[in-house]
Amino acid sequence: MKKLLACIVFAFIGISQLQAQENGTIEVGAIGGVSFVTVSDIQGNSASARVSFNFGASGEYYFSDRWGIKAGLIYDSKGWKDGFINSLDPAGNSIRTDADFKLNYLTIPVMANWHFGSTRKWYLNFGGYAGFLLNAEETAFGTDVKEGLTSTDFGLALGIGYKFPITDNIKLTIEYQEQFGLIDTFENNTGDAVTNRRSSFNVGALFNL
Repeated sequence: MKKLLACIVFAFIGISQLQAQENGTIEVGAIGGVSFVTVSDIQGNSASARVSFNFGASGEYYFSDRWGIKAGLIYDSKGWKDGFINSLDPAGNSIRTDADFKLNYLTIPVMANWHFGSTRKWYLNFGGYAGFLLNAEETAFGTDVKEGLTSTDFGLALGIGYKFPITDNIKLTIEYQEQFGLIDTFENNTGDAVTNRRSSFNVGALFNL
């Protein structure tokens, strides 16, 4: 929790400093959308994807009309579908029950953002993210499974999007984003690492400061 609070404070301090450096080169906004999430191992084997959601806020500092640094604070619902959980019946026999797994993170992506096209309305971003596990449960019995999972997730992120100017200071955006986890989702996994994957289609609004 201390690590999470430190990252949030650092992110907001960084944004406030950028605002003071050069007014008019900062964009802030809100974004959200539908995600398709799963986990996979190093062999490429993936669990069934489940449909979830994400939403949050972002800020971008422009170095030029082509390049900027973009950071965000995103609530990400991840996990996978068609898993299972083992339990015991009254006679002590093991029972396997189908279940989905919902893992909710607070994610902080930091990415380089390249604006391209003749009017710079297209953008391509790439970088990394840190995710902090808020809660986790399986859906069969509603059991809390957070204790068996890694509390922090790190990975790579990339995406592409398009901006629709509404006024000089307001734009709407539509984008596609991918996240590739690099940290084992399970705390004490003795086999191949199992990592988070997330694909999302997002819409948002941006405002010039």
